[in-house]
Amino acid sequence: MSITVVFFLGLFVALVGVIPPGLLNMTAAKIGLKEGPGRGISFSSGVCLIVFIQTYVAAIFARYLSNRPDIVEILQRVAFVIFVLITIYFLVIARNQKKAKVEARIMSKKSRFFNGMLLSALNVFPIPYQAYMTITLASFGIMDFERTSVITYVTGAAMGTFVMLYFYIFFFEKIKDKKFTSQKSMNYSIGIITGTVALVTFINILREL
Repeated sequence: MSITVVFFLGLFVALVGVIPPGLLNMTAAKIGLKEGPGRGISFSSGVCLIVFIQTYVAAIFARYLSNRPDIVEILQRVAFVIFVLITIYFLVIARNQKKAKVEARIMSKKSRFFNGMLLSALNVFPIPYQAYMTITLASFGIMDFERTSVITYVTGAAMGTFVMLYFYIFFFEKIKDKKFTSQKSMNYSIGIITGTVALVTFINILREL
């Protein structure tokens, strides 16, 4: 598979994972509004550095699992159940949850960079998410676990995260009053994403029966 395709796959997968308004992108947006785009970008750079590391760890873990089809089979079924439950939660239960406010304190660019690293490190969801997605892509023959392919995919994932954070930094002022930034829309967005992943998982399970 072309490394260009692998790069854009990594970018797209990460982009989809960061689209719903959450702690990282909303914090980046509010830093951009209160302290200027430069510090928002500094924060985002710290986030993306950790995302790069997390995605690389996830890909290495996925490479190990790819040599253990028995474990992958079990994990696929567990992942399917988990993603279905998460989808139900966000589409049915969490839609009436009140939106949490994120306050951005004034900090230096250097501090914002490390602040981004810290918040991103606390968000461990990218590791299982990316591990599952890389295994899925590999099972479809879309990518492999050669070093060049892995580094390309990981770089694309980090870039995809940065692109979405950049979008929030520069366009949040225009979209903050729109309906899709409400908590209800956030929950629907996350539910749709996890539902899509659950569907892909189910299709993959059926292919292997």
